[in-house]
Amino acid sequence: MKIHTRIIGFAAAMVMALGAASAPVLAASEIAHDPSRDVQAEGVGNPFNYGERNTPADASTEEIRRINHEMTVQEVKYALYKEIDEHWDLLRVRLGQEDREKVYALFLGVGTRESTLGGNGDGADVETAQGQGFGVSSAHAYGTLQTAVTAFSGCDPTFMPEDNVPEMYQYSLSESTFYDAIISNHMGIRKILHFVEIGINKEGLEGYQVVRGALKGFNTGWCDYTGDNEGYYKNYPDEIIALAHWYYEEGHLYDNEFSWTNDKRVDQYRTGDNNWWAWWGDVKPSMAEVKENIQPSATTTTTTVTTSGENKSKRYGDANLDGNVTIADATAILQYIGNRDKYMLEPDGVLNADVDGNAGITPNDALVIQKVDAGLYKLEDLPLKA
Repeated sequence: MKIHTRIIGFAAAMVMALGAASAPVLAASEIAHDPSRDVQAEGVGNPFNYGERNTPADASTEEIRRINHEMTVQEVKYALYKEIDEHWDLLRVRLGQEDREKVYALFLGVGTRESTLGGNGDGADVETAQGQGFGVSSAHAYGTLQTAVTAFSGCDPTFMPEDNVPEMYQYSLSESTFYDAIISNHMGIRKILHFVEIGINKEGLEGYQVVRGALKGFNTGWCDYTGDNEGYYKNYPDEIIALAHWYYEEGHLYDNEFSWTNDKRVDQYRTGDNNWWAWWGDVKPSMAEVKENIQPSATTTTTTVTTSGENKSKRYGDANLDGNVTIADATAILQYIGNRDKYMLEPDGVLNADVDGNAGITPNDALVIQKVDAGLYKLEDLPLKA
């Protein structure tokens, strides 16, 4: 049994226009979210109630994969959107794309190129390069986006580290995390942003070439621009953006329709000499600072505590003392645990970080803050009762 629930469809008579003005109109019964939502401003609202993971953390690998296997194409799509919405501010700045539905479409393109969005009847349960055993091959990948083991911390130390996306939590490699559909999506998005940073800061890429290069990196490990190999771009990044354009323009962002690599229905979006990206727009990707506060932020809980005879303002969960409680605090806690000399917390930050109801700072405190970010706990619940 899945641990998320389906929201009952709306009346078929209701309709909504999707994407560009020319996009077809869908009956509201074909979509899972409330059609009255302002998707550009609010996202789709997680209608399948996905949590920070899709499966119980203590389930066997076989059970985790079974749950993922049963996902419909529509569920696979909304599982991607849940992660996009949670990290929308970061994605908007890093990709330079203000149109949320175009970003939805981009990741549908990636998922189509890598897994056909579960359209073959396998849901999000798609695995490749596992023949040498779990975690051995750098190409070992799983899920809708085919996220490789290299995206995770704690993988083979000879693999290139992907520690340059501090705004997003980096899960440690285990079968429980690797095979979970939601975590796999989270880490796949993070992996693309890993290459966005390299493309901007080290390769000097600009405009749509930043995303194009990041997709190249996602597939090959290298996001440098190689203009003498346009055939490669045509077969991977450019194919992805053509597939994305099809979902966006044909109105298939929210239904059970899917495409596939080299699908003839997409041919009209594979036109132009390396200009398949024109519809993506004149984007300006940036490495500007982004403080993760993606979902509507809960009101910060403030109480007064006494420490060494002094009154201090305590905000449970605010480990980095920026005045908010976000995923960045979970990251700060994990960095502090891993290397206290390099990643120090202020004394008040240490006090704020201890939220799980047990004395001392542990990874479980970071997990509690992630659950606050995911809406599973409220700030008023902190600190938890032991």
